[in-house]
Amino acid sequence: MTTQPYTRQDTSRLSNGWISYRVGQFSLAAQWEVEAGQLLTLFGPSGAGKTTLLRAIAGLVRPQEGSIRIGDRMVFDSDSGLFVPPHRRRVGFLTQGHHLFPHLTVAGNIAYGLARATPAGRQRRVAELVEMFQLNGLEQRRPDEISGGQQQRAALARALAPSPELMLLDEPFSSLDIELRRTLRGELREKLRAAAIPAILVTHDIEEAISMADQVQIIEGGQVGAAGNPLQLLGQPGQGRVARLVGVENLIPMVVTSVQPQDGTMVCARQDGGSPRLEVPLSDVAQGDQVTVGIRASDIILSDSEPRGSSARNRLPGVVSDVRLRPPGYQVTLDCGGLDLSCHITGTSLNEMGIRSGDSLWAVFKASSCFLVRD
Repeated sequence: MTTQPYTRQDTSRLSNGWISYRVGQFSLAAQWEVEAGQLLTLFGPSGAGKTTLLRAIAGLVRPQEGSIRIGDRMVFDSDSGLFVPPHRRRVGFLTQGHHLFPHLTVAGNIAYGLARATPAGRQRRVAELVEMFQLNGLEQRRPDEISGGQQQRAALARALAPSPELMLLDEPFSSLDIELRRTLRGELREKLRAAAIPAILVTHDIEEAISMADQVQIIEGGQVGAAGNPLQLLGQPGQGRVARLVGVENLIPMVVTSVQPQDGTMVCARQDGGSPRLEVPLSDVAQGDQVTVGIRASDIILSDSEPRGSSARNRLPGVVSDVRLRPPGYQVTLDCGGLDLSCHITGTSLNEMGIRSGDSLWAVFKASSCFLVRD
C-alpha cells in the first residue's frame, strides 16, 4: 500500500492536549501533540506515568485538570466539565496482552468493533484487514490456533477496523521474540502512515523508539523531561539523566587536552591524568574543561590485534576482565589501563574469537561514536 502524505493542516487527524492527574502520592503532568500519520513515543522507566497518560487519553482515567482533543473533537475539558466516555472517543488501544476474544475466530475478532456497519460493509472491512495483515486462510481459526505473531496482527487489525482517529500502543511487542518484534513494528509503522492515523507508543526498547518514532518524549517521575528527535535524543543523548536512563554503557569523566578545529575533533584524557586518550567530535567546550564522554557498547569493535589502515581514531589496548550474557549477545568488559569499557558482541563473534577473561584485545571505535554528556 502506498504511503499517503499528511500535512500539519490535516486537523481532522491531530491529537493534542495536556493533563494534570494525581492519585495517592503520584502525580502526572504532561502535554503532547501528534499529527496524522506520525508516531510519538513515550520513553521512560516503569512507574513514570506513561501508561497512565495513555489511559487518560483513552478515557479510562479522569484527570483533575486538562483538555484532550482527538481529531476535530474535544473529548475532555476540565474547565467546562466535558468528559466523553471511552467508547465514544474513537481510539484504538493495543497492549502487549492483545486480549483477543478466545471464543471468536480471527474474522470475528476483527469484526467486533464494526457492529454499526452493514453486513456487507463489515465483510468488506474484515477482508481488507485480513489482506493487509497477511491473515489469509486464518479467518476461521480461534486465537489459540494461531501463532503469537498472528495473534498480534489480528489484534492490530481489530484495533484499526473501526478507523480510529488515534492509536494508543502500550508496549505491544514486548512479549514477542526479537526478530518477530522487528518485523511487526515495521508493518505497524507502515500501516499507520498509510492510514494517516496519529499514534502514541509506550516502550522501554530504545531500538523500537528510534526505528518507529517521529518524535519522542522522556517521562520520568510523572514529568516530561527532554523531547525531540528520537535518534538525537536516544542515540547520542546529550543530557546525563537521559544517557543513564537509556542505558549508555560507557560514561567516562575526562578533561579536554586539545582542540583541533581543522579536523572537527578534540582530544580528551582521563581527569586523573592517566591514559588512554580519546578523540571525540568538536564541541562548544575549551581546552581544560571537564567533560563526560559517552560511548555505546554496541559502537565498539573488538580486535585480537592492533588494527592498521583503519579510519577509526580510537584504538585502545586492554585485557578482558569480564564476559557475561546480555541478550541478544554478550557484554565484554575490557580493562584499558584502569578504564573499563563495556562492549557488545554477538555469540558468533564470541565463539569465533574464543574470548575469555584475561585475553588481550583492542577496542576500536570512531571519534563520531563518542558524544559529550552534560548533567
